[in-house]
Amino acid sequence: MGRMTRGVGWFGGWLAIFAAGTLADAERTPPGVREFLTAHCADCHDADAPKGGLDLTALEFHPESPGNRDRWVQALDRVLLDEMPPRKQPRPPAADLAAFATSLSNVLARADQAAVAAEGRSTYRRLNRYEYEQALRDLLQAPWLQIRDALPEDGTIQRFNKVGDALDVSHVQMARYLGAAEAALRQVIARQPDRPAPRPVRFHARDQRSYVGPMKFSEFNTYPERATFPVLGFEGQPGVRSGAQPITVGTHDPAIRDREGMGVVAGSYEPLEPKFDAFRAPAPGRYRLRFVGHTVWVHAVRSNKWFIPDLDVLSPGRRSEPITVYSEAPPRQLRRLGAFDLTPEPEAHELTAWLLAGETVRVDPARLFRSRPGKGRMQNPLAEKDGQPGVVFRWLEVEGPLLEEWPPAAHRLLFGDLPMKPARPGGQSVEVVSPEPRRDAERLLGQFLAAAYRNTNAATEVPRFLPVIERALAAGSSFNDAMIAGYTAVLCSPGFVCVEESPGPLDGLALATRLSLFLWNSIPDAALREDATAGRLRDPEGLRAETERLLGDPKARRFVEAFLDYWLDLRRMEATAPDATLYPDYYLDDLLTESALEETRAFVSELIRDDLPARQLVASDFVMINERLARHYGLPPVEGVALRRVSLPAESPRGGLLTQASVLKVTANGTTTSPVLRGAWVMERILGRPLPPPPPGVGAVEPDTRGATTIREQLEKHRQQASCAVCHERMDPPGFALESFDVLGGWRDQYRAQGPGTPEPGIGKGGHPFEFHRGPRVDASGEVPDGRRFQDIREFKALLLSDERAIARNLVRQLAVYATGAPIRFGDRAAVEQILDRSRSRDYGVRTLILELVQSPLFQTK
Repeated sequence: MGRMTRGVGWFGGWLAIFAAGTLADAERTPPGVREFLTAHCADCHDADAPKGGLDLTALEFHPESPGNRDRWVQALDRVLLDEMPPRKQPRPPAADLAAFATSLSNVLARADQAAVAAEGRSTYRRLNRYEYEQALRDLLQAPWLQIRDALPEDGTIQRFNKVGDALDVSHVQMARYLGAAEAALRQVIARQPDRPAPRPVRFHARDQRSYVGPMKFSEFNTYPERATFPVLGFEGQPGVRSGAQPITVGTHDPAIRDREGMGVVAGSYEPLEPKFDAFRAPAPGRYRLRFVGHTVWVHAVRSNKWFIPDLDVLSPGRRSEPITVYSEAPPRQLRRLGAFDLTPEPEAHELTAWLLAGETVRVDPARLFRSRPGKGRMQNPLAEKDGQPGVVFRWLEVEGPLLEEWPPAAHRLLFGDLPMKPARPGGQSVEVVSPEPRRDAERLLGQFLAAAYRNTNAATEVPRFLPVIERALAAGSSFNDAMIAGYTAVLCSPGFVCVEESPGPLDGLALATRLSLFLWNSIPDAALREDATAGRLRDPEGLRAETERLLGDPKARRFVEAFLDYWLDLRRMEATAPDATLYPDYYLDDLLTESALEETRAFVSELIRDDLPARQLVASDFVMINERLARHYGLPPVEGVALRRVSLPAESPRGGLLTQASVLKVTANGTTTSPVLRGAWVMERILGRPLPPPPPGVGAVEPDTRGATTIREQLEKHRQQASCAVCHERMDPPGFALESFDVLGGWRDQYRAQGPGTPEPGIGKGGHPFEFHRGPRVDASGEVPDGRRFQDIREFKALLLSDERAIARNLVRQLAVYATGAPIRFGDRAAVEQILDRSRSRDYGVRTLILELVQSPLFQTK
């Protein structure tokens, strides 16, 4: 990718910045600015020699115009960042530079602040789809609702989906919101008049078709590694035969039945997808799931070119195996519910999960290989001469949905205590009986509006929505359907969908809404509303106490997930997959990908919880890892699937965001890595220095997967173009520092290549031999624009840490955009610096930065 330039390209860049002006306006230009331009820029950019077509002596100065003001801000920033004038020219004297910057900054700041005083910072906006889903979940007390994916993708400004100018409202958008709201409302209505009495129900693996089917004569018999096998009465004694008895064994003897199990030596992946498919969640809600199973070692019947397992001869497992639990809905729609470690001894493992109606449960032995078709016979990469690992599942016990009250809270919100009768034939929910439909409708609607709206005027809105219900009743709709029509209208009205703020200081409820949308991605709860109406949020201590409460609540995980989804692009984790040829050891490794995503979330949560310095975003002395990530990172082994905080050995390249697998995955394409893309990402996301788009007609640099030339060699040639040099000078160095990491963050000394060459030894997770070979050696050294050099990622991190305030400043700016729904303006910079000043005594702790942002006028005013 090409970027902006030195030489002729620099003139073009300034031309793009100042394209509006043609008339001299010296009397409006602040003192010192015109003199600076004349002394240091006019030699190349005056009327006699307007290189690049730009005459700076004729540049207009109208800071009251947003476009003109933004162009002057861009010019000021490029001078302050030491990018202009070009580095090959003499630098302006420090006194001249200070006078230019101070004079121009003061005028631009005053102009920007005047615009904010008149218009406010943030624009009127709707809830984005993350917020709308969480708002419905909290309002209806239904954490299991899945709404977000039914809504169109939100637009972004400055990377976040929180800015009104990017959150359009089209007829398509409103149709989707109407459909999502109605679907959510219908899901929370009680399904029967009487309180259910759920009892634990046990589903044995030997009763599941997905386990038993593969044992029949079919394609699975071609490769025994892919088959399931029965285990009867195995309690871990070495060398015990599995006892492949008829499936009816144990049917009438519960003691034997509970000891029966089905074994697998491969992960849950098509076409072998064992699941507890006899269970389907009867209703949405919270369920308690208990799994019983154990690990085994499946012995080999003989050892020659191919490993042939003897599925009848087992011994205790030699280690625990990580098990990932998913909910599944047709067609293969999976949601991760949790994970646990299955041990050699039969044990029960329990987790509580939210399920949707009709979902079943799939368990995946995530470390085991995934059977995939290929050029030759499939092999198990985990097999040894005497056998291979496997797992046995005995049964799943399900209890639920678990209820705290009846009718459920959401049903009571919609219909109060009105009597119920059983659903009509084909219906999924009860029929609510109202002896006085209009009076009940008005009463219930008022209660619903008071809960849904975030202002004190909810009661005045009843006349707006009551006719919707009355027309539905007049047309013959049931009371249920008529009320759902009215409630749907409320949930798609501006009072619920939009964030309503008036210019100036936010009132209590508006401040509560902003705080809740910031840290919970949702509407305020009852406690926050009470503090808002009582005026306690206007007191700094009261606001700080509520901020701490929200941060300490489990709902704060929503903030971490949504913020990282957009700041770091973690929502794109599934956008690419490791190439099956170049990275067969990563291909199909869901455990690695899921662990990488959770690592980054857990890492940032740890920074917030312990108020760790913002510099640890770049370099920390610990990581949040599990067994899979420890092996991936080459760290001392840890056991188990659970993430935990682990101190790093001295000289480890890990620590901080830059070397985490999730970040390195979203900045690669699954096949190759690009220093350009990764470098631009670091400049923008970590340092807060976005780069302009490439000049028209300049093609991207594509890495050579054949290994004939390195990306560094290609970029050296690319940087010889004048239109590319200046920006590549800034973004290539961080990208080069990260070249020691492959497409999923594994360390490498050499690139991988395909084509002619001797393949590396090994078998991929899909069961087929490696086809890639070693390519050129990696060079992770570089030089930053100020001339400082580094040899690897460790030294590059050290360079970044020389300015800790810059790292903290960027984090505050990112948080401010996310929290206030407005891009950072030039006039906001002083407020950002004040937040940093107040946080300096705590080493710019991440929690402190959040608390100080909430205390700032930046957060508390529109």
